[in-house]
Amino acid sequence: MEDFLFSPFMGQELWLWLAFVTIVIFLLILDLGVLHKDQHEIGIKESFMLSGMYIAVGSLFGAWIWYELGKDSGIDFFTGYVIEKSLSVDNLFVMSIIFAAFYIPRKYQHRVLFWGILGVIVLRGIMISLGAALIHQFEFILYIFAAFLVFTGIKLLFMKDEGNHGQNVQNNPIVKFISSHFSIAPITGQKFWVKIPSPKTGKTVWAITPLFLALISIELADVVFAIDSVPAIFAITTDPYIIYTSNIFAILGLRALYFALSAMIERFAYLKYAISIILIFIGSKVFITPLLGLEKFPANISLGVTLGVITIGIFYSLYKTKKT
Repeated sequence: MEDFLFSPFMGQELWLWLAFVTIVIFLLILDLGVLHKDQHEIGIKESFMLSGMYIAVGSLFGAWIWYELGKDSGIDFFTGYVIEKSLSVDNLFVMSIIFAAFYIPRKYQHRVLFWGILGVIVLRGIMISLGAALIHQFEFILYIFAAFLVFTGIKLLFMKDEGNHGQNVQNNPIVKFISSHFSIAPITGQKFWVKIPSPKTGKTVWAITPLFLALISIELADVVFAIDSVPAIFAITTDPYIIYTSNIFAILGLRALYFALSAMIERFAYLKYAISIILIFIGSKVFITPLLGLEKFPANISLGVTLGVITIGIFYSLYKTKKT
C-alpha cells in the first residue's frame, strides 16, 4: 500500500494528488451540503465570507506545498493562483450576462455555479493533461504558448471595449442546438431537468430548464477563458500538480466571490491593462530565460511582478471609477 501511495503520477507522488482531491471534495460537500443546503439569495457579506474561506484554504495549501516540495514550487503555486484569479475577473462579467439572459433568480445562481465547478474541474484537468503531454513530447510548444501570451497581451492592451460582453448567449450554436433538440420548461425551483406534457403528443417527456442552459453556457465560457489561463501557468511551471491545484483553488474562490463582485464589476474597468502587462511579461520571460543563461526564471521575481502589477491595476481602477 505504501509503495502504491508513493508511486509517481503526473510528475508527483500519488498521495499528493489524493490529498488535494480529498480537500476539494470536502470543500464541495461543505459548500453545497452544509452551508447552502437550502437555496437562498447570497448577499455580499456571505459572499465575502465564503470567498475568504476558500482563499484561506488555498493559502494554507500553498504553504503546505512550499513545505513539502520546496520554495520554488510554493512560489509557483501562488503565482499561478494570482494569475488565474486575475484572468478570471472578466469571467465574472460574462457569468452575470448569462444569468441575465436566461432570467435566473439570484437564489438559484449558486447551484448553477456549484455544478459548473465540477465541470471546470474535469475540463481543466483534461486541458492541463494534454498540455503537459504535448510539452513533454515537444518542448518547442512551450514557446508557442509564450508567443500566444505575448500576442494576447498586446491585443488586449490596445483593444477597445466595444461592449461585446453583451452579446446574447442564447445565440451560441451549442445552446441553440440543445434548445432545438430538447423540450424547454420554465424555471421549476432548482431543477435542471423536469417532466412536462409534450406539446405535440401530450405524453410526459423530460425537458430542460433555463438553469441547465445557463450551466452549459458557463462551461463553454470557461473553456474560452482557459485558452489564456492554461498557457499562462505553463509559462510559470510545467509541473501538472502545481498548475492544476493553483487553477482549481483560484476558481473555487472566484465562484464564491461572484455574488459580491458581480454588482461592482464596472469598478475594475482598468484591470485589463494590468492583465495584459502580466501576459506579456509571462510570455516574454520564456524567451528571455535561456538568453540570460538561466535554467528557470526566478520564481520570486515572477510572483513579485504579478502581485505588483495586479495591485496597481486594482487600485488605479478603483480610483478612476470612484464616482461611479
